Amino acid sequence: MDNSPDPIELEALNVLSPAELELRLDALALAIATARKPAARRLLTAQRKRLEDAIKARLGALERVRIARNPARPQTLDYVEALITDFFELHGDRRYGDDGAIVAGLGYFKRTPVAVVGHQRGRSTNERLRRNFGKPHPEGYRKAARLFDLASRFQLPVITFIDTQGAEPGVGAEERGQSEAIAVNLELMARIAAPVIACVIGEGGSGGALALGVGNVILMQEYACYSVITPEGCAAILWREGGPEKIAEAARALKLTAEDLLRLGVIDEIVPEPPGGAHREPPQAIAALGAAIARHLATLAALAPAELRRRRERKFAAMGTAFVTHGAPAPIENGGAIG
Repeated sequence: MDNSPDPIELEALNVLSPAELELRLDALALAIATARKPAARRLLTAQRKRLEDAIKARLGALERVRIARNPARPQTLDYVEALITDFFELHGDRRYGDDGAIVAGLGYFKRTPVAVVGHQRGRSTNERLRRNFGKPHPEGYRKAARLFDLASRFQLPVITFIDTQGAEPGVGAEERGQSEAIAVNLELMARIAAPVIACVIGEGGSGGALALGVGNVILMQEYACYSVITPEGCAAILWREGGPEKIAEAARALKLTAEDLLRLGVIDEIVPEPPGGAHREPPQAIAALGAAIARHLATLAALAPAELRRRRERKFAAMGTAFVTHGAPAPIENGGAIG
């Protein structure tokens, strides 16, 4: 039996907004769960697959940013709970205070002792306020630095989870040395004498994300994004306006999707997500990322500390060569140039 949609069905799918497609997908999932006859389940499953394909085909850069920001996506503590056993969280930077936007601690990943650092946005209003919506202050980065130093001294593998729009930009953060704290983290991560795996699990923005992103391997979930600035911020700076069209244009120009970044050599692997995004099936998304971490950790564990540092240094020194040809800037595709 051919379950492919006829032209009328395809046309109907094309006029639906992404939100309407998501609602249809939810309704089909419920119908599949309650269907009693196998034939009915097969038919509904085929319809759901068509809807999933339609949603994926229509996802532009800005739509992917919105998926990356979905508050129901698994966050650092969700990954810690599922993948890390005997987790012991560290608090405070021994200078100023603690910062809930950064989670840092020690635990076991499949019986291997590891250091874990990640951004935590929070979900409830109170938690988001307590964690500053995942935008770390200098004390958060200095807390992470404590753990990076411990990991290097004891040669513990480091796993980081990146999910922030950027570091806290307020006056207080700048007065306490925000840029210095980020710079120190970049240096410490480059020198860690152990494997470092960085995972982009949501929205990775600016230096606030890069401060946890200097790894031997950079994994990125399929619908995550990673860029120097948010599309809204980019549009405001370049065009002095924040209309939907300019924001969408900025998102395309920033090349922030996983596919773009893999092609440019910024990341090493795209980790598939459940259809529609990690927020639809969190356990499946967590399991997929955990399998990728385990695979790369096994490979990196065979390398000597000096070789790990050397490869990390060469990896980041090589970034940007995708834009250079014989010493001159390479031509950039349509939409690749900003401004």
